[in-house]
Amino acid sequence: MTTEFAAYIGLDWADKKHFYTLRTAAGETRRGQLDNTPQAVEIWAAELAQRFGGQPVAVALEQARGAVVAMLRKYSHLVVFAIHPNTLKDYRKAFCPSGAKSDPVDGDLALELVWTHRDWLQRLDADTLDTRRLQFLTEERRRLVNEHTGHKQRLIAWLKQIFPQILEWFDDPASAMVGKLLLRWPRLEALQKTKPHVLRKFFQMHNCRSQERIEERIAAIGPAVPATNDAALLETAQMAVKHLVAALEQLRGAIAEFDRQIAEVFAAHEDAVLVESFPGLGPVLAPRVIAALGTQRERYASSNNLACCVGIAPVTEASGNQLWIHWRLACSKFLRQTFHEWAGCSIRCCSWAREHYEAQRAKGKGHHAALRSVAFKWIRILFRCWRDRVPYSEQVHLSRRPPRQPKPELTPTAIQWKSCAGFSKISQLNS
Repeated sequence: MTTEFAAYIGLDWADKKHFYTLRTAAGETRRGQLDNTPQAVEIWAAELAQRFGGQPVAVALEQARGAVVAMLRKYSHLVVFAIHPNTLKDYRKAFCPSGAKSDPVDGDLALELVWTHRDWLQRLDADTLDTRRLQFLTEERRRLVNEHTGHKQRLIAWLKQIFPQILEWFDDPASAMVGKLLLRWPRLEALQKTKPHVLRKFFQMHNCRSQERIEERIAAIGPAVPATNDAALLETAQMAVKHLVAALEQLRGAIAEFDRQIAEVFAAHEDAVLVESFPGLGPVLAPRVIAALGTQRERYASSNNLACCVGIAPVTEASGNQLWIHWRLACSKFLRQTFHEWAGCSIRCCSWAREHYEAQRAKGKGHHAALRSVAFKWIRILFRCWRDRVPYSEQVHLSRRPPRQPKPELTPTAIQWKSCAGFSKISQLNS
């Protein structure tokens, strides 16, 4: 998007104080400082609006999301450009090979980048309210899921030391039923002293309806042997398990609450019907795909731009006779994970996606490399449907695919010996 700016600002942000360098469109340059408080930013933004008559002012800084960006995006006349930290770091090395660094100089370099190369920087234009809600909600939900997984692994580690039978009797040691059982009977000895009818009632109250499974567990409790009798270990583990169970219960409730809010916002989104038409996108992944796409159709020039942005497109490094192709590291891990998981779900319910995955595996590709190849194809289809605002139709997609070319048959050959430079050599002739 081409915009005429009245001034350009390179901002080096910090926790307490920011350093900035401002250059007007006429070329006048000056430095300044700014406290990291909403009041200071409010006064600074008002001064810029008054000085330049409310015209757009470009502000470049090493942040795409955070406290500073949140404060700056309140003002319509400030257009924020995000600079990747590696970009500014390498740009600094070009002028300071010694490694010298200072906050005012970083402000100068950020200004030079937005002044001369703003077309290469990410412009942080605000999307619709529902889209931004989904972006924040889905990312925070994923953080809660990761936190739940971490607590679950810690719980398993403690149970392996003091109560390993739990891992054999129950499929999910982080479930609500196992948590209630561990709070009521934290040790095997306490569980063995409990009468069978009490255990049956406990399992039935926690939605365990299989009588066969209940009897198997009760029968296994009696002959079980404690894993340890170390009093110090048991005392510490019992306290740790108690708090881990409580944390897991709280996280389950938080994730469920986020799921309800995400479902409500997703249902009201303008692209919900379009995204739901793709196979493999359920109530978790569909909102994440919308958060990745947004609603600004001009944001991506092509499907390859989208694939690069989300980290699915590979990176090619070539120099002379050397060529190295590897997966993309400088990208949003959350977005890459979104499309990677979508590809994994799609091969279970989409025939052509499964065929492509198996073809990649037959070529010697690993599981994750094959999934990235499937995701790359999905991105091309998704981009076209998203740009044209048309839901996905597998029948239409398959009708547009070029027909498969049959593999050429191998021609039988005849092998004979011939003399070459005084030596016998095998020669293959087509029969």
